[in-house]
Amino acid sequence: MNEAFLDELRSLGPVLSDEPLARHTTFGIGGPADAFVTVRSGQELARAVMIAREFGAPVFILGAGSNVLVGDAGIRGVVIDNQAKAVTVAPEDGVARLTAESGVSFAALARQMAREGWAGIEWAAGIPGTLGGAVVYNAGAYDGCLADVLVSASVLNGGNATKTLTNAELRFSYRNSIFTRGDCAGCVVLSVEMALTRGDAAALVAKVTDYDRMRLEAQPRGRNSGSTFKNPPGDQAWRLIDAAGLRGHRIGNARISEKHCNFFENLGEARAADVAALMREAQGRVKAQFGIELENEVELVGEGFE
Repeated sequence: MNEAFLDELRSLGPVLSDEPLARHTTFGIGGPADAFVTVRSGQELARAVMIAREFGAPVFILGAGSNVLVGDAGIRGVVIDNQAKAVTVAPEDGVARLTAESGVSFAALARQMAREGWAGIEWAAGIPGTLGGAVVYNAGAYDGCLADVLVSASVLNGGNATKTLTNAELRFSYRNSIFTRGDCAGCVVLSVEMALTRGDAAALVAKVTDYDRMRLEAQPRGRNSGSTFKNPPGDQAWRLIDAAGLRGHRIGNARISEKHCNFFENLGEARAADVAALMREAQGRVKAQFGIELENEVELVGEGFE
């Protein structure tokens, strides 16, 4: 890669070449990144993106590595490992304005707020991704979603300007926002502001414990990327996949979980191409039998899916 470009990136921290992305995804799958750099603040994240744009290099921002399937041939350009994790809480009259950078673990933040007696995101205690990804996909669980509490998000837009977008401007819907619709081209989430309400800490922690129990009972452990498909209106993706006869179906070392059919598992050294083929198989059978098109919740990125 361009040495001047790499030198600029090195001003932010060490730059790894040909870094295997399997090391950085919950699936444990993914080929190499041309360049891999870690940022530790919203300012560094914005700077890394602007450096990439200055040199015309493709850029992919990696959060917790969940909800993503990286191709076997990896990702060209630079992968930015987002470790921007600053959090501030400003209580006032029974309400807390919570500001958190986009690299914060949503689950860890939810647990912290429950322990401190702030209600509104306890449902997120099992969501494996970062806050930035949660904004993009309007993450939700157990009848709660980020749109319920989000006040605004600070983003770097395609013109390298920092803007604040309100909840209404983000146009949230089920697992969608202006980002997934392509209406904020080049936008990168830097931080999020939420409004939480005062609650009883013991009751909130008990609720988190109950969610943990339900999740352990329903979802498989091991290498996976969370829900593979979005639930179609009025139905559930897992039920359709199960009804199509695909529970436990396997291609290579990729398998549809026997415990929860909307979870696809890496049994060990699975290839992205195998997972992608399994996804197409599920979509094809569900479409043929029920006339319903399953829409990806897991994002396929990079090269080498065929």
